[in-house]
Amino acid sequence: MFLAWNEIKKNKLRFTLIIGVLMLVSYLVFFLSGLANGLQQMNRESVDKWDSDAIILTDDSDKSLYQSSMDVSEVDEIDTDKIAVIGQMSTIARLDDMKINVSIFGINDDEFLMPNITDGKSFTEINEVIASDTLKDEGFKLGDILKLSSSDDSLTIVGFTSNARFNASPVLYTNLETLNAVKFGDYAEVNKDQINAIVIQSTDLSTIKTNEALEIVDTETFIQNLPGYTEQSLSLNFMIYFLFIISAVIVAIFLYVLTVQKISMFGIMKAQGISNAYLSKSIVAQTFILAAVGVTIGFALTLLTGAFLPSAVPVSFDLVKMLLNGLVLVIVAIAGAVFSVLTIVKIDPLKAIGG
Repeated sequence: MFLAWNEIKKNKLRFTLIIGVLMLVSYLVFFLSGLANGLQQMNRESVDKWDSDAIILTDDSDKSLYQSSMDVSEVDEIDTDKIAVIGQMSTIARLDDMKINVSIFGINDDEFLMPNITDGKSFTEINEVIASDTLKDEGFKLGDILKLSSSDDSLTIVGFTSNARFNASPVLYTNLETLNAVKFGDYAEVNKDQINAIVIQSTDLSTIKTNEALEIVDTETFIQNLPGYTEQSLSLNFMIYFLFIISAVIVAIFLYVLTVQKISMFGIMKAQGISNAYLSKSIVAQTFILAAVGVTIGFALTLLTGAFLPSAVPVSFDLVKMLLNGLVLVIVAIAGAVFSVLTIVKIDPLKAIGG
């Protein structure tokens, strides 16, 4: 450790450059991790809020809430303690010149899907909705009357709730009567008993029986099948894994070049009786110091950046995941030092001094 730290102090500029590169790589890894986490939350926020164990959909819906449609009477065949029905549709809500994609959930106010109210009150009349509080950031407020692109009906915001986004769209909660009026228009009376899914809370899903036209999907599987959810996660995670490889390669190249430049010095040290183990430990210790400093600075810069990001940027930092990513970066950096260690082990003191 003494040799490693002494060399860093004597060659500040050279090692500062390595720390700077590691800092930038770690900053990008942490930011991408926050972006991946933020996008996941945008897609699954409202589903997590259900605190459900499974969702019952039609068998031919391909595990999609959008494609599922059933009669509310199906509830009578489900034998479980906690059960709730939900209808859903996506549309564009307009307020003056503002437009935003929204997802409308039709629910019963006496069931567990009823959201908590953070501002205002619950819906009690037709065409009243509880809106996601993310709409506040867009300029919406209590009492606003929303026009819908798919209907002549208008919806009035009477309350706001937290953590209410579905597939990246803010959610509007209302009763099933309002949803079906908006969704089916002139045919609302005919389709008044239509819902999209049944949400259940049960510790033992194996005891729940349904007819052949329905399928019980556990909540996590349902989330994984949300449009774009898995694809987004895989893409961003692939970028993070690739950055780990880049980090290892960068460290390997830098340290290998430095090692080659010091072959004669290492040869003299070995001729004086300094063991390969001691020199190898010095390289590993040096790499650990550089990686730890670079990753720590990158971690701090990421948190600082997050404090100034606007709410429109879908970034959410998971400190535990960030620390794990930081640990992986340090480990792969040390792994990148293996080439330098192997070079030192192969140095012949006589040839190194004579060369």
